[in-house]
Amino acid sequence: MTTTATSRRGRVGTRVGMLVGLLAGFVVAEVAVAVGYLLAIGWGWHQLVDSFMVTNGLMALTFGLCGAVIAWHRPSNPIGWLFLADGIGHATTPLAGAFAQYLAENGASIAAQRVFVTISIAAWPWSIGLFLPLALLLFPTGRLLSPRWRWAAIGIIATAPLFVVEMVGSGDPISPGLPRGYLAIPSYDSLQPLWTVAELRNLAAILLAVVCLTIRYRRADEKGRRQLLWLLLASVIAILFVTPWAFVAGTPILVLLAIPLIPISVAVAIVRYQLLDIRLVISRALTWGLLSLVAIGSYAVLVALLDSLITSQVGRSAAVTVFVALIIAPVLPRLQQLVDRALYGDRHDPARVASRVGEQLSAGLPGVVAAIRSALRLPYAALTVDGAVIAMDGRPGEVVAVELSYGGEVVGSLDVGLRSGESGLSSADRNVLALVAVPLAVAVHATRLSAELQTSREKLISAREEERRRLRRDLHDGLGPTLTGIAFSADAAANLITTDTTQAVDLLTRLRADTRTAIGDIRRLVDDLRPPALDELGLVGALRQRADQLSYRADGATIRVAVSASGLPTLPAALEVAAYRIATEALTNVVRHSRATSAVLALRCGNDLEIEVTDDGPPNGAWHPGVGLQAMRERAAELGGKFEAGPTPRGGRVCARFPLVTLETR
Repeated sequence: MTTTATSRRGRVGTRVGMLVGLLAGFVVAEVAVAVGYLLAIGWGWHQLVDSFMVTNGLMALTFGLCGAVIAWHRPSNPIGWLFLADGIGHATTPLAGAFAQYLAENGASIAAQRVFVTISIAAWPWSIGLFLPLALLLFPTGRLLSPRWRWAAIGIIATAPLFVVEMVGSGDPISPGLPRGYLAIPSYDSLQPLWTVAELRNLAAILLAVVCLTIRYRRADEKGRRQLLWLLLASVIAILFVTPWAFVAGTPILVLLAIPLIPISVAVAIVRYQLLDIRLVISRALTWGLLSLVAIGSYAVLVALLDSLITSQVGRSAAVTVFVALIIAPVLPRLQQLVDRALYGDRHDPARVASRVGEQLSAGLPGVVAAIRSALRLPYAALTVDGAVIAMDGRPGEVVAVELSYGGEVVGSLDVGLRSGESGLSSADRNVLALVAVPLAVAVHATRLSAELQTSREKLISAREEERRRLRRDLHDGLGPTLTGIAFSADAAANLITTDTTQAVDLLTRLRADTRTAIGDIRRLVDDLRPPALDELGLVGALRQRADQLSYRADGATIRVAVSASGLPTLPAALEVAAYRIATEALTNVVRHSRATSAVLALRCGNDLEIEVTDDGPPNGAWHPGVGLQAMRERAAELGGKFEAGPTPRGGRVCARFPLVTLETR
């Protein structure tokens, strides 16, 4: 079943490819034959232009070939086929005109010449009046925007013959020496209002398509907007160039060469919409458009001013040209800056962007993100730390992430949205983002440290409260009843001492035992708060005492534990307890879990206090984090220290470092 379906699709694809190739080849052949023959009989450039051979030929090639590309890649999209039909219409005009010229050159009948003149005149209006606006109305999906737009399509189809009648009805010969075509209307000039309506109808059809494209743009996602921007730009340029030709006498025919921009933009948009940065094209087009307006305006003003001062036409033209050239040189870069700033913000001024970001650092990360988005005219910017968005501005779309690194560690990412028409970040954008990423990474790191400090404080408070709760429970449930019993026993012994001495002595004996138990409970509570050996022997002495107690492994084998420490200063009480707990826990783990024969506990002091426990046990692979390792890590973190633990080629190693300067200032 699958093989049959695939084979059928392959045959259909081959047939489509053959049809597309045949139609495209027909268009090229029509233009080549027409232009080749006219050049062969001695036609020059001006004759080719004045007879619309150049414009029709170029439009035939662009519409036909672009339509072939679209139909080849997207055969189900009618736009490609409409463009192929458009190309055939434009190509038929020069071919029929060349045939009429051939018949005239060889003395054929006037009737035969008039047939080909009529075909030449009637072919191209269908392309401009029907196929082109329909294709624009269906762009880019090949379907109408909504059922309501069906009436627009019907209107374009129904009124298309009016433009054909206008062109054919004039009966004007397509070139000198050829007869008028058939279907000429005798009272053509008296129907001028109708022909004006036909011209306005063409303009309205194109404008209607532009309105449809604008609505599609507003509703489209980022991919659709990139596609539509190409065609919107080409359509606006074509309208600006072609409208004067339709309504202003004397407009050069070559302005019609703006129309081929439309099929080219459609082909790029449908087939390879990510090939170029459309915003860059718009930037350059706006710059040169504004520059042209400046040049034309300056030229007109200067001609008016110099008209009364310089009588010579040549002198006046030379003076105006030189002056306009001097104006354009400094104006061009400024215009480019204005246009780029409108489209891209301050990306060509990294120092300005960095300054704006720096001003917002004190306002917090949301202000920084908003400043970056505003400075670069981005649709979206967000700051992601540990997989969570902590600050954002704008609406998310297609996003590119820029890593933020501090001290060789990735602390987060700056996610920026692509502007409409962009397929990726330009090198200028990346340079600016790389510049602002440095202070932003510092700010993120500081924010993380602040959050970690707050979390650490909360843990300390929670641990303190838990310790108080434990003490209260131990005192209330353990020591409290014992002391209460001692008090009752003392009262009973006092009552019996005069009446029953023997029983009173028994009570006092039990009272003494209960008192010793209470003393033991008190010592246990005190030892849990701070090991008594620290106060009695100091840190080094307490650790030596504990090392002497750990002489046997869990399997009964002996282990030698050495303690190396010298020149330790007086340490804060909290650091002494942490160092003692970490060292004794590490030694206990050596005795319980390793098969070492010796272990060394080393205490070194410089700018940091370093506690290191090493053993000569065989490596057992990576250590799995247990309660003991986690407790040691947390004790080190509570005092701003660093903790490392794991196997080495020589055995196991546990190391904790505490910054003494930081601790002394606490």
